[in-house]
Amino acid sequence: MTRFHIPNMTCGGCAKGVTATLREAAPGTTVAVDLDRRIVTLEGSADAGAALAALRADGWEAAPASP
Repeated sequence: MTRFHIPNMTCGGCAKGVTATLREAAPGTTVAVDLDRRIVTLEGSADAGAALAALRADGWEAAPASP
């Protein structure tokens, strides 16, 4: 399980954008969004570094989140 805190994910549209970025960067993983806490959780065999790089490349202020 990989978790990211994304402070600039503030609405449902943002959550859809983050989810799309992660599904493209880490196909086959499950993406769960907690919009209230601005946390995204990936379950599966995602490469955390590649997922983080993809989020940042798309303008998301992502950082690893503690479990």
